[in-house]
Amino acid sequence: MEIKEISFPGKLSRHEYELRDAFLEQVELIPGGEKIKVCIQCGTCTGSCPVSYAMDITPREVLALFRAGDIDAVLNSRTIWTCASCYACQTRCPASIKITDIIYALKRTAMEKQIYSGKFPVHSLANAFIKSMYRFGRVNEPRLMVYYLMKTGFWKAFKFLPLSIRMAARGRLEIKASKIRGLKGLRKIMKAAEKLDIPVKAEEKLYMEQAVGYKAVG
Repeated sequence: MEIKEISFPGKLSRHEYELRDAFLEQVELIPGGEKIKVCIQCGTCTGSCPVSYAMDITPREVLALFRAGDIDAVLNSRTIWTCASCYACQTRCPASIKITDIIYALKRTAMEKQIYSGKFPVHSLANAFIKSMYRFGRVNEPRLMVYYLMKTGFWKAFKFLPLSIRMAARGRLEIKASKIRGLKGLRKIMKAAEKLDIPVKAEEKLYMEQAVGYKAVG
C-alpha cells in the first residue's frame, strides 16, 4: 500500500524541498541571482513580455509561486518553455532581477528532474529537431512534424492542417529532404557536444561578507 506524504499549511513537502534545493543551486550560478528575493510584484515583467499571452503562468506569477513554495507548479507549466529569451522583462525590471536567467535555471532544473509539461511537450519537439539535424544537417518541416507526432500522437495533425495549407502555398512543404555537404563532420560535432561536460561554478564575491556592515566593527 502506497503511503502518501501529508502536507501541512506553511510546511513544504519533501518533493518541493528537493525541487527548491535543485533550483537554488542553479540560481547560485547566476551573478546577482539572489535578487529573486526582492521582487515587488509590480508586473512590469509580464507587461513587457511579448509572449505572455501564450503562457499559463505569467513571469510575475513565476516569482510569486517560487516565494509561495510551489516550484512544482512552475516546472509543470508551459511558461518556462514558451519564453522567447528576448530579455525584455530582465531589462525593464525596476529591482534588476535577472528574470530570463532565472527562467533558464528553471528549465535546467526541469531537465535535471525529468519534469516536462504534458500540455506542451517541448522536449519531444526538441528531440525531433535534433533527429532532423542529425539525419540531414538541416531542418525539414514535414519530417520534423512527423517525428514530433510520432511521439505525441498523430491525431494532433488535424490541428496543424490550416498551417500546413499555408506553408504548402509558399512552397515550404517539400517532403524530399536533401542532405548538406559535410554531414559526417556535423555528426561528429554533435556527438562530441553530447559528451561535453562544461565545468560550472558559482560566482566568487569580490568582498568578504564579514568585512562589511556591523560585522566589520564587531
